[in-house]
Amino acid sequence: MITNALRSLWAEPRATDAPERVSRDWVLVGVLMVTALLEGVLRDDVAWRPFATIVAVGLAPVLLWRRSHPLACVVVAFGTAMALGLASLLGGAPSVGLDTMIYVLVLVYALVRWGSGHEIVIGLAVVAVAAGIGMVPDHVGPAELYGGFAILTAAAAGGAAFRYRAESWRRALDQIRSQERVGLARELHDVVAHHVSAIAVQAQAGRAIAGQRPEAALETLAVIEGEASRTLAEMRAMVRVLRDGAPAAYAPQPGVADLVSLARRDPVPVVDVELPDDLDQLPLQVDATVYRLAQESLTNALRHARNASRVEIRVVEGAGRLRLRVTDDGQIDPARSVNQGFGLLGMTERVQLLGGTLRAGPAPGGGWTVDAELPTKVRR
Repeated sequence: MITNALRSLWAEPRATDAPERVSRDWVLVGVLMVTALLEGVLRDDVAWRPFATIVAVGLAPVLLWRRSHPLACVVVAFGTAMALGLASLLGGAPSVGLDTMIYVLVLVYALVRWGSGHEIVIGLAVVAVAAGIGMVPDHVGPAELYGGFAILTAAAAGGAAFRYRAESWRRALDQIRSQERVGLARELHDVVAHHVSAIAVQAQAGRAIAGQRPEAALETLAVIEGEASRTLAEMRAMVRVLRDGAPAAYAPQPGVADLVSLARRDPVPVVDVELPDDLDQLPLQVDATVYRLAQESLTNALRHARNASRVEIRVVEGAGRLRLRVTDDGQIDPARSVNQGFGLLGMTERVQLLGGTLRAGPAPGGGWTVDAELPTKVRR
């Protein structure tokens, strides 16, 4: 267990959200240098005072690289502290250094916050050795020893806590972006596939009647132009959402009441829509999902139902459930049964998100049936 944890820590990559050096970093370094200089001048009880002051002032600028090179900064600062501790031990003097050098704790925090796994392990080992050597000249007792290491542990723990919080926030954002991409992919497929299928059907009808009824063919071209314009408009709206920093103009989502717009008497197949007269107010999610399910089912029927003469869309409400049933009387395309594509996948995802069920397949009497049930009350 411990071995796996160490391996995981060693393989941890560096944090990716390290900010650039900013003006407050320079202010921090300037304040620390002035403070160290004043302490070195005003205190009389500092061992090797001129040398200790120079070291404290000279190490402060290392903080400027604490995010980009955390291990190097720790090695420089605590390596210097280790050398001072050894010098004090060999020279018989008390610990050499100023109280201002407490700023090296910032380097411990930065090491854990921004460093990679192997940098953290190596850096903390250097810190532990330097801290142990630095306490020997003062002959500290167990309380001071534990207290010193507790302070170092607190600095490292602070870096780990902020790193974990930032990583959790990043993962949450990635999950939200992923869900948004999946949702946009569903919308793009449902909307564009429906319009393109309608264009294809109208083009086939126009080609069939162009010789006998030229004026009807012109009407068909007008319908195709309108469908193409709507397709481009909706695609541009979705692309605008995907582009960073671009404002998105969201149109109201179509719902069950808008299913009547899918009905048509010509060209074949006829699309018949039947809705309940006393449909209660539905949650927006359910309302929009039912429309998209019906739209995608109709698109699939127009594309895959061979020689279909009729497509029926029925919506029934009762017992806290809303049922959508889309059927056609066409011949089943074998490819439709084998390869369902993104359409059925998107429909299934929509239904499952709301706690409903979806069944799609050949009907006993011929043709294809899509049967979906959704709760009329969405749990929050």
